[in-house]
Amino acid sequence: MKLEIRDLQVRFGGPAARPVASVAGLTVDAGEIVGLAGESGSGKSMTILAVLGLAGTAGATVTGSVKLDGQELTGLSGAALRAIRGRRIAAIFQSPSLAFNPVFRVGELVSRTLRLHGLPAGEARERADAAMRSVLLPPDLLRRYPAQLSGGQLQRVAIALALALRAEVLLADEPTSALDVTVQAEVLELLRELRDARGMAILFVSHDLAVIAELCDRVAIMRSGEVVEQGLTGQVLAAPRHAYTRELLAAVPRLDGPGPGGPGPGPGG
Repeated sequence: MKLEIRDLQVRFGGPAARPVASVAGLTVDAGEIVGLAGESGSGKSMTILAVLGLAGTAGATVTGSVKLDGQELTGLSGAALRAIRGRRIAAIFQSPSLAFNPVFRVGELVSRTLRLHGLPAGEARERADAAMRSVLLPPDLLRRYPAQLSGGQLQRVAIALALALRAEVLLADEPTSALDVTVQAEVLELLRELRDARGMAILFVSHDLAVIAELCDRVAIMRSGEVVEQGLTGQVLAAPRHAYTRELLAAVPRLDGPGPGGPGPGPGG
């Protein structure tokens, strides 16, 4: 399985308008986590929407190529894309509470999604229960309303839905930035397990280079809508070639010495 992006450009306005996202080339292989990093407004989320075939709903025009295992996704009909979204390409987002309709129990939403993709009711329930256990949540939580679950639990439910659909690719758009540090670590560990145990390909979007360094095999750096540098995470972060990558690294707070905001710890600190 491979997700391959080539010459992707997302624009608002006519062909002469400056792209809000421009990706000359980016691939994510099975069993790999690739980070897409950059400051807010750099085009990361718009790239995710373009891959999902949803950028047009925001009024954008998309050109270029997005392929899944060689199948071209750009230009597919809405019906064809709906068959791929969820079943083959799943997504989780920054605010898990916004992904769930508050008037329905969580299990109703999960079951409805599975049935939309052709699963009979009984199999949908079995898959949902098994997926909940795989993300270390009791299936009983499916009986609750979204407001009765924590942000971390809701994010795990969203991941469980991707597992129940047996998606091959997971697009994770700032999935931990709204969570506290402890829950963030749990979600990151879960994503690693999905990569290792299931061979899932994960495109992980974040502005946090510390999280990227901990999780991702490779990283692409975006600035003002354009990928300016990419490569193995350790190499890019240890010896960045582009000035913008160096600026991002300089802005990361440090605990072992002076940082951009002032002096570091004193003697013995």
